Amino acid sequence: MTARKEVPTVAQSTETDWVSRFADEVIAEAERRAPGKPVVVASGLSPSGPIHLGNLREVMTPHLVADEIRRRGRECVHILSWDDYDRYRKVPAGIDPSWSEHIGKPLTSVPAPPGSPYPNWAEHFKAPMAEALREMGIEFHPISQTEMYTSGAYREQILHAMRHRREIDAVLDRYRTKDKPGAKKPKQQQKPVDEAELAAAEGSGAAAEDDGSAGEAGYYPYKPYCSVCDRDVTTVTSYDDETTELAYTCACGHGETVRLSEHNRGKLVWKVDWPMRWAYEGVVFEPSGVDHSSPGSSYVVGGQIVREVFGGEQPIGPMYAFVGISGMAKMSSSKGGVPTPADALEIMEAPLLRWLYARRRPNQSFKIAFDQEIQRTYDEWDALERKITEGAAQPADVAAYRRATRTATGELPSTPRPLPYRTLASVVDITTGHDEQTLRILGELDPDNPVKSLEETRPRLDKAERWITTQVPADQRTRVRDEPDTERLAALGDTERESLRLLLDGLDDHWSLDGLTTLVYGVPKIQAGLAPDAKPTPELKVAQRSFFALLYTLLVGRDTGPRLPTLLLAVGADRVRKLLAA
Repeated sequence: MTARKEVPTVAQSTETDWVSRFADEVIAEAERRAPGKPVVVASGLSPSGPIHLGNLREVMTPHLVADEIRRRGRECVHILSWDDYDRYRKVPAGIDPSWSEHIGKPLTSVPAPPGSPYPNWAEHFKAPMAEALREMGIEFHPISQTEMYTSGAYREQILHAMRHRREIDAVLDRYRTKDKPGAKKPKQQQKPVDEAELAAAEGSGAAAEDDGSAGEAGYYPYKPYCSVCDRDVTTVTSYDDETTELAYTCACGHGETVRLSEHNRGKLVWKVDWPMRWAYEGVVFEPSGVDHSSPGSSYVVGGQIVREVFGGEQPIGPMYAFVGISGMAKMSSSKGGVPTPADALEIMEAPLLRWLYARRRPNQSFKIAFDQEIQRTYDEWDALERKITEGAAQPADVAAYRRATRTATGELPSTPRPLPYRTLASVVDITTGHDEQTLRILGELDPDNPVKSLEETRPRLDKAERWITTQVPADQRTRVRDEPDTERLAALGDTERESLRLLLDGLDDHWSLDGLTTLVYGVPKIQAGLAPDAKPTPELKVAQRSFFALLYTLLVGRDTGPRLPTLLLAVGADRVRKLLAA
């Protein structure tokens, strides 16, 4: 057996680190409930469609807590329940409308989307999420609810729920207010900020399932899938507690009587299924989305059902807030939906994505950038790393960084030489991914310590290139002029002409990223009679902006673009002289 790499507890102050605070509470609660046994935390995901970045919070929150518990030497199991026995609810955009014939079937009985290599709908959407979780270093114990129900694993729990159906009905009836005269709608806990967050609030597909409301034959918390059409458009008409014989009819016209002690093609309704699993698995910690926080929600009702019916306890855990997206308009893989973790990992490294979740308390909403903001996010990440190296970071920030970059089992893969993301993006934008050209430019960024191989800059380089090619619209891409703009050059004023001469004269002595930065900011200072290291004044800033706009116009044909020092390096000294020679 390989020895586990020793990793210290990251938090220096439980007052500032939310993960450590939850770990303290979960360990204490686990000791009270089941002393000496492994701590169980849980997540649940419904593979009814692309599993998006809002759903990822359902997994990241318990993962971070479980990982902290493991760091302390305690055994902790993170269950990930795949709600793949949920009913197929609707045909998403981009799928052949003929898939509507499968509405009402278990997700594992629905064919995968056209062209998919997976055997069914559920597996098609589970696979990329599972792969993304592995890339992020998230350890979990997967449980397929299809396997659990169809194997008879929950048989005793189902029979128990049916015997106690009247008690369950009484609990649910406390919250059945929507049809009662004068009933007030429950107050919404948090208003989604935009369309992306609204979609992210939907949570598991199971959350909207009915609660088995009582019909003419009485209340039944079990819903069979029809043995003929395989759909759940069924109605239980009678049940015998002694023989466990259950009769049902289906909208397809089929009707039959089965023995529930032997029948494995059905499931408990969601508001009973969830608390049943809490008791069955002994879950101590499980977060839930704000869509579960209103009176009568599955989480609130489940807390009473698990105690009053199954003799268990509700997990502790926070309600987590929305995760929004900026710049999702260009996303295509989710058919116009909210981007998935797999989409995010195409353009950002796993530690950065982990950090976005680790640094915010679960009840704090935040956005993940797919637009230009991603460059600022990376700048913030790199600045934090420098602060930590210098010993200047706050304890909570250090804790979030450590949780992002490593787990209890060791370090996550990282880029050996993490050059600024915005620099890499600018370079691959200009070179259109040409490796030889890219290496030439990166090698000139710092002549005293040149990049000698692109492998030093990967995977960050690949993420930046993917961002440029998939997220930046064509009209915002950088295209360097092939020939000088003779008309603009002929119209130059004396001050403009002098600024270009000063720049070109200084190229050879300043040919590095730092040198060119000094040069392009210094030209307007020299023209104003100031020293190159003079602090900028409002007037000087105006002159600098005017100079920069001139350079962009002459080099790329518009008044903005990548950072000028990077652009100049990418264009090359000879071509710069050709395009700027007045």
